[in-house]
Amino acid sequence: MRMGYDIRKLTLGQVLADKAAAHPDKTFIKLAADGRTFSYEQTHRLSNRLAHGLEAVLRPVDGRRETVALLLDNCVEYLLLLFAIAKSGSVAAPVNTAARADLLAYYLNLSDAVLIITDEARLERVLAVREQVPTLRHIVVMRKGQAIAGDDADLIDYSVLDVANESMPDTVVRYSDLAMLAFTSGTTGPSKATAYTHAAVLQGSLAYAEAWAYRPDDIYFVCLPFFHMNALRSSTYIALVVGGAVALSTRFSASAFWREVRDTKATTFNLLGSMLNILWTQPPSAEDGKHSVRMCRSAPMPIFAREFEKRFGIRLITTYGVSDFGTPVAFTLDDPAEKFGSAGKLQNGWNLRIVDDDDFDVPVGEAGEIVLRNNFMWGEASGYYKMPEATVAAMRNGWFHTGDLGYLDADGYLYFVGRKKDAIRRRGENISAWEVEQVMLQHPAVGEVAVYAVPSEMSEDEVAASVIFKSGQSATALEIVEFCAVRMAYFMVPRYLEFCADLPRTLSQKIEKFKLRESARHDMSRFWDREAAGVKLAR
Repeated sequence: MRMGYDIRKLTLGQVLADKAAAHPDKTFIKLAADGRTFSYEQTHRLSNRLAHGLEAVLRPVDGRRETVALLLDNCVEYLLLLFAIAKSGSVAAPVNTAARADLLAYYLNLSDAVLIITDEARLERVLAVREQVPTLRHIVVMRKGQAIAGDDADLIDYSVLDVANESMPDTVVRYSDLAMLAFTSGTTGPSKATAYTHAAVLQGSLAYAEAWAYRPDDIYFVCLPFFHMNALRSSTYIALVVGGAVALSTRFSASAFWREVRDTKATTFNLLGSMLNILWTQPPSAEDGKHSVRMCRSAPMPIFAREFEKRFGIRLITTYGVSDFGTPVAFTLDDPAEKFGSAGKLQNGWNLRIVDDDDFDVPVGEAGEIVLRNNFMWGEASGYYKMPEATVAAMRNGWFHTGDLGYLDADGYLYFVGRKKDAIRRRGENISAWEVEQVMLQHPAVGEVAVYAVPSEMSEDEVAASVIFKSGQSATALEIVEFCAVRMAYFMVPRYLEFCADLPRTLSQKIEKFKLRESARHDMSRFWDREAAGVKLAR
C-alpha cells in the first residue's frame, strides 16, 4: 500500500474513476489559455467516450495491446486521450513534437505504433513517413475547420473517436499491463523507449506526493510538454493521486509564465535548469512575488537558488532521478538549510548505492556511479522496449546503473557530480564537467556552456568549453579563464575555449556533448588554447 492505494488496483483509468466518484464536481483541469475548467467527473466521462472510440477503430485481436502515438501540443484533448488510451487497454507513446522525417519514423517503428493522433499542422510529416512504418494503420487528425474529406482510408477525423457512450469501458486493464512508452532524449546515441506499466507510472507519482506532501488543494502548473515524463508522472499524475488540480499551459513562455501562474492560482510547478536560468535573467518586476506558489521543484539546483527564492518569494525543492527508472531522492521543505544544494535523502521504498567501475561500494564522501533499486512490486520502469541487451546492461548485478556520478555525505544526503561520460581525467585528477559548468555560468556574460573532454598530447584528457554569450554580452577567452582561475582548482580551468551561437541539441534541448567531442577531435583549430597563449595558472 502507498498512501492508501492497493498496488494491484493502480491503473490510470481506475484511479480517475475513483476520484470522479469521490469528488465529481471538483476541478481537475484548468486551462491557462482561456480559463476553461473540467471537473473530475467531466474528465472521466469525456475520456470514456474517447476510449470507446479508440476501441472501435483499433479492434484489437486476441487481447493485443496496441500502441497509440501522440504528436500534439499540450491541450485538454491530449490529457483526455492519455486516459482514454489507458482505459482501452492500449499503450500511449507520446512523441516529441519536433520529430520529423527519419526520426519520426524511428519513434513510430520502435514503439510499434498502430495509430497516431496528430494535428493539421503536423499531418504532412506523418504522411511523409507512413510508408516507412509497416505497423501504422490509422492516422487520426485534429482539425480546426472542416472534417476530413477524401479517399484516403487511413485518415480519420478526431470527431470519429468522440462517441456517445460515457460508461467506463469493460476492457480488463491490470496494474501490470504496459501503459506508456517514454522515449529517452538520446544524448549518447539512438533514443530508447522506456516501458512503464500502469502501476509504475502511478507509483512514481505517489512517491513524489509522499516526499513533498502534495495536497488536495494544490494546483499544479504544467507548461512542460506531455511528451516529457516530468509533465506527466512528475506533475499531472501527482495532482491526480492526491485529488488536486492541473493548470495546463500550451508551452513554456518566459514572458507569459508568471501571468499564467497568477491567473490559474497555481500553488506549485516544476522547472528544468534552463527554464530557471531564463526566468532568472528576465528584468526584475514588481510582479515577481505576486502569486500563490508555495514551492517549485527544480533539478539540478542552480548556483543562484537562494537569490531566486528571495526575488520570487518562493521555496525551491529538488530531487534526483532518471526517467529510465525512477526518482529515489528528494530534498524537501523540511530538510536542514545547511544541506541546501544537495539532491536530498533516499525516499521510502528505494535503495541507492555509490559504486566504482566494478560495482563495489566507495567510501562516504567519495564520488562514484549512482545505482538504484526499488523495493515496491511494479514500482519502477520495466526496461527498454524491444531492447533486451540494453535492459540487461543497465540492470547489471541487480541494480539499475544510472550513468550519473554522485556522492553521499555522512548524513545520507546525495550530491550530484555529473554524468559518468562527462567525467574528465586530466593528469591524474578527476574533474566533473558539471561542476566546471556551474562556475562558468556565474560569469555575467555566459548564457550557456558545455564542458567536455578532448584528447591531450600528454595522454588522458584536456578540458574544453563551448560558450554561448547572453544577448548583448561578450568577454574574451582570457577574461573567462581569469574568472575561472580564482573560483576553481587550477586543474579544472578549461584549456580550450570556443564561442558559438548555438550548440548541438536533442529534440528535448539537451546538449549533445558527444557531437562536440567528436567535432573537436577532428578540428581543434577553432579553439583558443590557454597554453599556446602562454597563460600560467597559480597552483
